[in-house]
Formats: sequence, structure tokens, C-alpha cells
Amino acid sequence: MRSIGYATPPLPGFAGPKTYAAWPVWRDSVRQEVRFAPLSKKEAARRWHKARRFDRQTHELGKHGGAVGRTGLAVLYALLFDFLDYATGRLDPSYDAIAAKAGVCRRAAVAAVRRLKELGLLHWQRRCREDRDETGRFRLAQETNAYAVLPPTNWRGYYEPPEAPPPHPSTWGATPPLPHPISQAVDELRHEQRRTALVALASDPNDQLALALAELGRAVLGSQP
Repeated sequence: MRSIGYATPPLPGFAGPKTYAAWPVWRDSVRQEVRFAPLSKKEAARRWHKARRFDRQTHELGKHGGAVGRTGLAVLYALLFDFLDYATGRLDPSYDAIAAKAGVCRRAAVAAVRRLKELGLLHWQRRCREDRDETGRFRLAQETNAYAVLPPTNWRGYYEPPEAPPPHPSTWGATPPLPHPISQAVDELRHEQRRTALVALASDPNDQLALALAELGRAVLGSQP
């Protein structure tokens, strides 16, 4: 909440006290520099698609969208692909800038950002800076928030879908296993392909029987005139 003062009835002939704080900034605003974490464009795209899946997972029949909502997705898209510096992770647009990129009003953008934080998709840090008023006196001025799009492990209510089972060997495109070397050799001998049969017998170096038959076959062929 903002730091505010409390008004009291003014005395006759005197001006009433100011009803605002000297430094109208949010109490949890920090002055020190915020350290952003780099986020690659590939990872940003992965989190965006998972946010869409999250919205579909939480969709209720008869309602528009799910927990994230269309406005929330639009705001998240703007943060990830319009404002995020992938090299440094810097992400600190104003509400007005977010609203303009997301195509919504400022109030809707503020509500969407808060909703994203409640769901664990987004975190922000309020910031302020040292400034001077028109008389040169020191004061604090509010800065834009520093944002971070969190990984899916932080999202409240999101679950990863189970991995798809491996394809069955009989599916289209699967390569059938080769028959046993002896079976291949028998098939070649039926077509009177003796030398091809020997190659088939010697194709598996771990099959001692097939190797012995190949050696015997070579001896037989070598002894023939």
C-alpha cells in the first residue's frame, strides 16, 4: 500500500495539513539496482506455450478461457516477446506500455499482471529512485516495476501432461527386424544365390553357428572346379 497521511479538521484561519506523504511511493519499493536473470528466446517461447496449455487445463465449460484468461495471455505475450531483453533478462515496461502492446486498457493490464502473479507465472519488484522536487529538496519518485516470468514449476495448479508412449513397431515407417542369418541364407539358396548366402551367414559376428556354416560353405565352393 502507499504511504499516506491522515487528515484532521483545520483550525479556523489556518490551512489544513497535507493529506499525502512527502514521498508518495509504495512501501516495498527498493532503490538499489535490480538484478535481472537472462532468459533465452527459446525458453521464453516454451513458457508461453505452457501458459497456453495451463489456460486450457483450467478451462471450465461455459466460460471464456481458463485461469490465465485471454487478457492474461495477451499481457504475458507482450512481456515475453515485446519487452523482454533475452540477453540481459531486463523486463521493466510501464503499465501503459503493456496495455498498448497487449491491446487492452490500462486497468485490464494491471488486473492481468496481478492475476499472473497470483498464479505464480510472474513476479515483480517495485522500484523507486532518488529525485528532487521543484524547490530542490530530496524526495523519492516511483519507477516502473521490474518483472520476471517464472518457470512452470512455480505455477499454481499447473501440471505437466504425461509423456506420449513410444510408437508400436508395427506403425508406419517402422523398420522390421532382419531375419536370422541362417534363414536369410536358406532363402538365398532357394534362388541359387550361393555367394549371397555366404554373406548372409557371416553378417552376425556373434552367431557362431552361422559363421561355421559360412566357413564350411566357402570351403565347399573353393573345392568345386
